[in-house]
Amino acid sequence: MKFIQKLIFVAGTVCLGTLQVFSQTTSKTENVPTDYLSKEFHAGRRQALRDLMPANSVTVIFSYPDQLFSNDVNYVYHANPDLYYFSGYKEPNAALLIFKDMQADGDSSYNELFFVRHRDPLREQVTGKRLGVEGVKSQLGFKRVYNSEAFLDFPIDFKKFSAVFYDSPPEDVTGDGSAGELRNLISTFKTKASIPHVDQQLLYDLTLIGKYASPANLNRLVTAYLKPKLNKEAYKNSPIIQELVNKPDSATLADVKTKISTGFGGISSYAEYTNTLRGIKTPEELELLKKSVQISSLAHAEIMRAIKPSMSERELEGIFMYVHKKYGAEDEGYPPIVGAGANACILHYEENNATKLNNQLTLMDVGAEYHGYSADVTRTVPANGKFTDEQRVIYQLVYDAQEEIFKLCKEGVVYASVEQKATEVLAAGLIKLGLIKNASEVKKYYPHGCSHHLGLDVHDKGAYNGNLMANMVITVEPGIYIPAGSPCDKKWWNIGVRIEDDVLIGKNGCTILSIDAPRKWQDVEKMAAEKSIFDNANFPELK
Repeated sequence: MKFIQKLIFVAGTVCLGTLQVFSQTTSKTENVPTDYLSKEFHAGRRQALRDLMPANSVTVIFSYPDQLFSNDVNYVYHANPDLYYFSGYKEPNAALLIFKDMQADGDSSYNELFFVRHRDPLREQVTGKRLGVEGVKSQLGFKRVYNSEAFLDFPIDFKKFSAVFYDSPPEDVTGDGSAGELRNLISTFKTKASIPHVDQQLLYDLTLIGKYASPANLNRLVTAYLKPKLNKEAYKNSPIIQELVNKPDSATLADVKTKISTGFGGISSYAEYTNTLRGIKTPEELELLKKSVQISSLAHAEIMRAIKPSMSERELEGIFMYVHKKYGAEDEGYPPIVGAGANACILHYEENNATKLNNQLTLMDVGAEYHGYSADVTRTVPANGKFTDEQRVIYQLVYDAQEEIFKLCKEGVVYASVEQKATEVLAAGLIKLGLIKNASEVKKYYPHGCSHHLGLDVHDKGAYNGNLMANMVITVEPGIYIPAGSPCDKKWWNIGVRIEDDVLIGKNGCTILSIDAPRKWQDVEKMAAEKSIFDNANFPELK
């Protein structure tokens, strides 16, 4: 039933008394999880942000937009992780303002303002409860809260601040034209803060250049990343991009970085602050992240027991999802990857539509999302429970690379050395097997990086150009992929192996959080011989 039809139906059939009762349901709801992040956590994160901000500055954070799934149906809403991190709010059409200093307001003062989606009993009857102003005050602990419509005329002069920090606002925002929708919030902010329109992708690339470009990677950045984009109008007309492309040297880079900082400093600093904070997990975050990873690991272990050559990739995906939901995970942190044989050699294979695994090696990169925190676990399992000699050799090489990387996963180690060690071990192993002749060819079979931060995003915010620090959580995921047609003996073709674990960095070493999913090939085979709770799940044939 379409949304407008639902509204008409509800208006015509729900009694006024029911609506009145429903409109008051902003208090605690029974029979729901109780282990969400606390309002004290979110308040602490806002204060931590203020501690990083300079005097006389403000940070503005918007919600994510709704995304259309089909016709009048939206995707399940996913909150902006930054907004959730700093507030606990999980609804669209909102804007949070965090001030470094107290702002005077007559006889009172404040250091944060929150504009949130208004209550609407009729819509809530169709699409679910909203917190509204009073709910945000009582449940999330904010004092100055307004309906989002109030932002348009709210008397705030962004030009009086020495710095305004914000993320690159989304451009693909639709709406019904109402005053409080996200599109109007963003437009009002841009007008009030005199922020010019800049192509979204160009803005993203400029912030990347400002943060990560260095003399060491400059030539590769210009040749492989920027030059292919010069056919786009925004890049053609960008003086900064043209300057860097025409004279890619260290002096130009320094000048370009200064211009990016001056023109887009609010975005660059926002990224720096949020990377700093979200990259180091608090004890409260670690509880949720550990649970998410354990749920994922138990799902991978059950898959090892359940997998059979006659099964489909989609069937395995379904088992993952069932186990995740059984333990309370709301979703997966990213589209599940379940690839058998040749499909295992496609890094981000997501179709999962092969109808038979047959006697092939099956790579499964699947992680649960629990209360917003995503796991990222990969295991590679022979569908018939036994590795062939070639599969086992490649698997062992990837395992050995992981073992060497784990030794580096401790506070003070340069992050880049993790990537270097993965490349070093895999290259040496491939040379020994005769698959490559020298280390420079390793990317032929190992075309991705080894690690990334993990948290509210599967590729989470965090520092990548410094040292590992205690309470960072990163992935360790070396892999080897040998697609058919590769310049090697055919016996290696269609072997794709990735082993990925989630690791908590400590002062003197690391803790492997995904330990419940076996890693050694011997242990994988042993678990594959065990019975699964899904073995007796017999479904009737489709007619």
